[in-house]
Amino acid sequence: MKVTGFDVYGFRLPLTGRLVLRDATLTDREGLLLRLSGEDGLSGWGEVSPLPGFSPETLPEAAVGLRSLAASLVGRNVTGEWMGADGDLARLLDGMEILPSVRFGLELAAWNLYGASTGASLPALISPGHRPTVPVNGLLAGSPDEVLEGARRMRDAGYVAVKLKVGGRPVSEDVALVRAVAEALGGDVALRLDANRAWSLDEALGFARGIEGQEIEYLEEPLADPAGLEEFALKGGVKVALDESLVGMEPESLAEHPYAGAVVLKPSLLGGLSRTLRLAERAVGLGMRPVVSSAYETGVGTAALVALAAGIGTGEIPAGLDTYRRLAGDVIEPRLPLPAPRLRVREAVSWNGIVRDRLSPEAGPE
Repeated sequence: MKVTGFDVYGFRLPLTGRLVLRDATLTDREGLLLRLSGEDGLSGWGEVSPLPGFSPETLPEAAVGLRSLAASLVGRNVTGEWMGADGDLARLLDGMEILPSVRFGLELAAWNLYGASTGASLPALISPGHRPTVPVNGLLAGSPDEVLEGARRMRDAGYVAVKLKVGGRPVSEDVALVRAVAEALGGDVALRLDANRAWSLDEALGFARGIEGQEIEYLEEPLADPAGLEEFALKGGVKVALDESLVGMEPESLAEHPYAGAVVLKPSLLGGLSRTLRLAERAVGLGMRPVVSSAYETGVGTAALVALAAGIGTGEIPAGLDTYRRLAGDVIEPRLPLPAPRLRVREAVSWNGIVRDRLSPEAGPE
């Protein structure tokens, strides 16, 4: 299958409410869709959506990089040798300086194009023995009362894991809320915490002392200075998960973080499907849990995350896909069956088409 052309489109989707991130407050989600065209009218779609405050690149920078990189693929043959963590495409891209979200979108479009030409689904390309369902990690947000209400609702709906953001309140209030949420969830729902590098080492250790005795699966990135993570893990008695620390990290470097119990894998921040698969494989080898997680992608990107979550690791690990509920609209139809405590993989990756009137005309075909 030869790549015969490409198109880049922009989108701006409304969110269900204000989304407060580290360095930005969003009311809508902006990004780009890439369509790679092949022979016989086939196409493969990918998504490029840098997340403000977390991605190292801006959307305009990604747009420039995407157009240049996509143009370089025109005329090339997409074959089975292109697929995989160490396939020909991955090795080709390894030799280039590519923005993380651009590599994710380009690889996704290329893999989807190959799948369209062969009839293979994306989950099957990632792992022929992929699991048929993926449990979803529910995301708690809002006021303390809203968080507790959400925890009870997710418990009753059958979620096996939920995540609570901490670090945005005084430590004492976070401690009280974590204890209340843990009580509301009971013993059958795993509780994950994410501080997004909010605390000093002393603050994080104070938090750890405050929640002593609570069953916490892990705490993501508690420290503003990640150099202290190992000390925190040793003194705090709380399992640590790496997230922001993974950006730009080579898989081999994971061995330098033996204190980590899990890695939170966001392909649009890490640099694509192939790099995520490599990190996941290395993490499993080191005894770390690989947790696939989203960064407010549309259905195009989120479907790819479902495929990844179904194929990596040695067993079911709840995936952090609940950011999708914050999109009031989507670029695909039908929408993915989220929110839900569990997804059937075949259903989640079988969207029928792109809603063209939700694409920006000024960013239309090349």
